[in-house]
Amino acid sequence: MISTRKVSVLGFGSWGIALALHLNKNGHRVTAWQRSEEKCEAIRKTGESSEYLPGIPIPREIALTSDMAHAAGSDIIIFAAGSMAAREIAGLLKPYWNKSQILVSASKGLEPGTNLRLSEVILDVIPGARAAAMSGPCHAEELTRGIASAYVAASPDANVAETIQDIFMSREFRIYTNPDIIGVEIGGALKNCIAVSVGLSDGLGNGDNTRAVLITRGIVEMSRLGVAMGAKLETFSGLAGIGDLVVTCTSNHSRNRRAGYLMGQGKTLAEALAEIKMIVEGVNTAGPALAFAREHNIPMPITTEVYKVLFEGKDPRLTTRALMERDRTSERVLYDSY
Repeated sequence: MISTRKVSVLGFGSWGIALALHLNKNGHRVTAWQRSEEKCEAIRKTGESSEYLPGIPIPREIALTSDMAHAAGSDIIIFAAGSMAAREIAGLLKPYWNKSQILVSASKGLEPGTNLRLSEVILDVIPGARAAAMSGPCHAEELTRGIASAYVAASPDANVAETIQDIFMSREFRIYTNPDIIGVEIGGALKNCIAVSVGLSDGLGNGDNTRAVLITRGIVEMSRLGVAMGAKLETFSGLAGIGDLVVTCTSNHSRNRRAGYLMGQGKTLAEALAEIKMIVEGVNTAGPALAFAREHNIPMPITTEVYKVLFEGKDPRLTTRALMERDRTSERVLYDSY
C-alpha cells in the first residue's frame, strides 16, 4: 500500500493537469500552482481547464493556488512548466525550499541560453536540492483517460527514484527507475527536434519509408550526443529514448510533429506556433542541441536541417535532398558511425 504524500505540481498546463489528476487519483494530497489567480478562479468555477484540457473534470480535492508559499509546503514538488520557465519557478520556490523535499523536473527540454538540462537548472538555482527527472512516451490527453502508459523516474539516488515511482505507479501508469538522469533528460529533449523533422516530412507528403528513416537515424543522433555527454547508451533503447521518440514522431497529440507538419505545408514558424498556441520544445531545443554537438564534435544532420528550417529560412522541400545526398557511410556502430 502506497502511503499518502503531499505533492505539488508547479505549472498547470496540459501536462501539469494530467500529473495532478493522476496523483489525486492515487490518493495523494495534491496542490497545483500556476501564476495566474484569474485562471485558478476560472477552473474553480467551471471545474475544468477550457484552455488546455477542455471537458476533463478537475476535482475540488486538488488545491489550486497562485501563491508559491502555499504550494511549497509539499514533500515532493513536480516542475511541469516549459523549459523557459524552469529557472523562474525554481527562483520563486527557493525561499520556501527545505532539504528534505524531492524536486522533480517533469518537463522535456534544455534551457535556452545556458543549454542546461532542467534538473541542472533546478540545482543551479537551489544548490543541494534532491533533484530528479521524469520522461517517457506519454501524452497528457491519454494519461487523463486512463490509457495504459509508462514513464521513467531518473535519479542517481535510488531512494529518490523509487519514491517518485511509488507515488505515480498505478494500473494505468507504470513507472520504471533509472540512475542515468543525463540520458533520460537528453532523450526527452532531443526527440523533440526529430519529431519536428518527421512533421516536416509528413507535411511535404513523404511516406512511411521516410518517417521510419528519420526515426531510426534520429535515435542514432540522440544516442551519439547523449553518450558524449556522459549518458548510458542503453538508456536510448528504453522508454526515455526510442519509446518517447516513436510516440512523439507518430502521434497527432505531438506539438512538435504538428509544428513541423504545418511548416512542411508552407506556414512560417510564427504561423505554426500561433496555430498550436502551446509550447513547442523542439524549437527551443534545436539551438542548444547543435551547440552541444559542436562542443563534442558529433554530427547531427537531421537536427541541423531542422535548425536551418526553423531559424535560417531554409525551404523545407530542400531538407530531404540534403539528408539523402550526404556522403556514404556505414551503420556498423550506432554511436560512432558518421
